[in-house]
Parts: sequence; C-alpha cells; structure tokens
Amino acid sequence: MDARFGALGVVDDHGTMERFIHVGMSPELVKQMGAPPRGLGVLGAVLTGGAPIRLRNLTEDPRSVGAPLAHPAMKAFLGVPITIRGSTYGALYLTNPSEKAFTSHDEALVKALAATAATAIDNARVYERSRRAQELSAALSEVAAKLLAAEGGEVFGVLAESVVSLTGAQLVSVVVSEAVGRDFYVHTARGDRATQIERSSVPWMDCVLARAMDGEPGITPEGGDEPVPFADDIPSASMVAVPLVVDGDRVAALCATRSADESPFTEDDLELLEEFAAQAGLAIALAWARADRQRLEIVDERARIAQDLHDHVIQRLFGTGLGLEALASAHPQLSDSIEAHVTQIDAAIGDIRTAIFTLQTRTGAEATRHRLLRILTELSDTLSAQPRITFVGTIDLIIVGSLADDVAAALRETLCNVARHADATTIEVEITATPHTVTLRVDDDGVGLSSDTSRRSGTDNLRARARAHGGDFTLSPRGAGGTRALWWAPVKSPGLP
Repeated sequence: MDARFGALGVVDDHGTMERFIHVGMSPELVKQMGAPPRGLGVLGAVLTGGAPIRLRNLTEDPRSVGAPLAHPAMKAFLGVPITIRGSTYGALYLTNPSEKAFTSHDEALVKALAATAATAIDNARVYERSRRAQELSAALSEVAAKLLAAEGGEVFGVLAESVVSLTGAQLVSVVVSEAVGRDFYVHTARGDRATQIERSSVPWMDCVLARAMDGEPGITPEGGDEPVPFADDIPSASMVAVPLVVDGDRVAALCATRSADESPFTEDDLELLEEFAAQAGLAIALAWARADRQRLEIVDERARIAQDLHDHVIQRLFGTGLGLEALASAHPQLSDSIEAHVTQIDAAIGDIRTAIFTLQTRTGAEATRHRLLRILTELSDTLSAQPRITFVGTIDLIIVGSLADDVAAALRETLCNVARHADATTIEVEITATPHTVTLRVDDDGVGLSSDTSRRSGTDNLRARARAHGGDFTLSPRGAGGTRALWWAPVKSPGLP
C-alpha cells in the first residue's frame, strides 16, 4: 500500500484489544507514547462495524478520540476487519499513504490480505490450544508420577514447579488462610524471588487471591485498581488464582503471577490453570491416601515390635535378674557386684517399657522426631548449608500436642530466617527434651545479627509461641561469629508412663 504506518490489532474472545502490533515507528517513539491503543474511536468502529472504513482525514471523523502527545500526525486512514465464520479476530490499520488518500483498489487488496490473515490467526489459535492441551496432559502425568513415587517430594512444591513451566509465570505460590479476614500464609513458592515470600504472611485484602480462597477463580482486572498481594516483593501486572480442592475440601489457593514486562494472563490461562488444579487435586488425594496407608503400616509394625519387646525381651531380662539375685544369696561376697548388675538390668527394663509406651501411643499421628526431620528436608534446598541435627532425650514421648506444634513451627521459622539472612556455611540444630523443659537451639556461623529492625515479625512470633507455654525466645551473637537462636518452654504435662 506504500503507507508510512501500519498495524495489526488482535482481539480476545470478549472483543477486547489483546495485542497491537505496529510498524513504521521507532522503539523510542513507541515508549514515549505509553500504553498501546485499546480499541476505541475509529479503531474500535472497524472492529464492531464489521466493514472497512476508509477516510481522507482521520482527525476530522467524529468517531476519532485523539492521540497521545508524542503520536505522529496521521491523516488518510484505511481499516479492514479480520473476520472468519462471523467472528472478528482483529483488524488491519493503515495510515499516511504516499498519495493523499487510499483508493478503492487499495481497500480491495487489504480485504484480501485480511481474509488470509483470518485463516492464519484461526489456525494459530487452534494450534496453540492443542499445544497447551498436550502440555497440560504431560504436566499432569508428571505431577501424578512424582506425587505417587516414593521419592515424590513435597506435594505443593511439585505443583508449583509444574505451574511455572505450564503458564510461563514468573512466580507461583500455594497460599492458605485459616478463615476469611485472616492473613494469607504462603506455604510454598517457586520462581523469581520465591524465597522472599515463601513461609511468610501477607495481610488479608479483597483481591483475586481472596476470591480464589472462597472458591471463585479469577484474574486481576485491567487498570490496576485492585490490590495485588506480594506487590512489594514482586511488582506484577497480572495475577491468576484458582482454588485447590482435595477430596472435596478447599485446602489452598494456587496463584500465578506475571511481571509487568510480560503479557497479562488471559481467560485461556485461567481455564488451563483451573483444569490443572482440578486434576492435580485428584493426584494429591491419591498421594495423601498412600501416605496414610504407609503410616498405618508403620503403626502395625510398631505394635508388633512393642509386643515382642514385652513378651520376649523384658521377660528374659526379668529371668536374668532373678537368677543374679539368687546367685548373690548363694555367694554373699559377690552381692555388691551382682547388685550393680541387677540395677543396670532394672534400668534397661525401664527404658524398654518407655520405648514400648512410645510405640503404642503413637497412632496415626506423625512422630515428633520424624516431623522435625521432615521440616529439615523440606527447607534443605533453601539453606546455604545442610543442617546437622541432634536429639537429646525422649523426643516423641515428651514433645506432644500443642507443644509439638509450636516446636515444629519454631524450627521452621528459625531455619527460614537463617536461609534469608545468615549466609551461613555451618548450621547446627539441637533439640533437647527433659521431663521438665524442651529446648530448641539453632547455631549458625553466618553474618550475625543485623541492625535492621524492619523484620521483627518472625522473632516476635517465635517469642509469643514460647511465652504461651511459659517459656521464651532469645536471639544472640555467638562468640565464634554468627547467631544463636534459643527457644525453650516448660513441660507442664509430660506424657510419661
């Protein structure tokens, strides 16, 4: 057409301008003009009218809505809609031909090009949907395999990693909340700057994430009027969130975020994530059912071991002790030495009885020791060094109930702080349980305490958990460098036999 400027406008399924691809303007000029056209004025009339519009002077048309200040002057205009099977896909726009105006011959040529473009766009969209369906199927197969495998790893982490690759999001998070109006808690995050928000709390706000928590999937509306979670850490232009339902219960919200440099999420992205979340919920239910079955097998095995200890080991030790006492009566000169051995046998019997009690009272619930080890495994990828952990005392017997919950939370929060701020090469964890006190100590050789007081919420939370049991939490520098975190609480009702 020998025109100076040209553009292709593409609309989505709702008739809104989705993309505006132009030629004839320098990148610097495009940047000065700001946001691309949204399909208003004469551009929108081409989309909605279903017929070409040819003008000698664009600025004199009453439908014209003006242009940005930096926009070059445009007079002669030709716009042709791109339609197929009665649906409008977009439009071709041309301005400023070498002659003063476009001719009817020009219009006929552009209409022919628009017909070809409609077929190409339609085929491209069909191909894109087919490709994404294949990606969804492959992702779901991979998720199911990982969740059901023995080495499947942490459930929500597997989901988040799959969504990152499936949607092209910069950040994917699995968010939970105790109730409407309560803080969002980021259980798991993957992608850009995920470590900044993982295991952190975000104040409740009326947004797409809150609606997903309530069972309503959605996308952040255009215009930026609605608040966006994580905006301080991850500046974003678009967020999509869907509920994650497992075995009929909404357990979390699955949230994907794209930065301002990327194209915003579309309804196709929302539909894709909804289907993924629905199928992934079934895979999670199967994985959790398998884990429950394995725990039941462990419980049965513990019961068998406890029975064997009681029926065989203790009885034999009793017999040996009685034999030694009879030997002491027959040989008084050896009574002191034999009595020491009998005392040791009695102590061993007491330890075995304690072990039997622990084995028999740990039913379907996860043992505290295993729970703490699992937390270390979950967080090992975020830590700069593999922690060394030491258990002192009968951990599973003494640390139970709400105290076990708070010890686990304290360990998780402390290690997350080490991961975020310490940059340590050595991390040592010691958990001590006595009949009177439980102590959690975490030492690192990192950069030490910071003078920044803006992030005290984590330590305040640790201190509040300890004081709820009558204990306390302290954070202090170590003499050899680094930091020591010390959390302790009294044992008010130890579960001893």
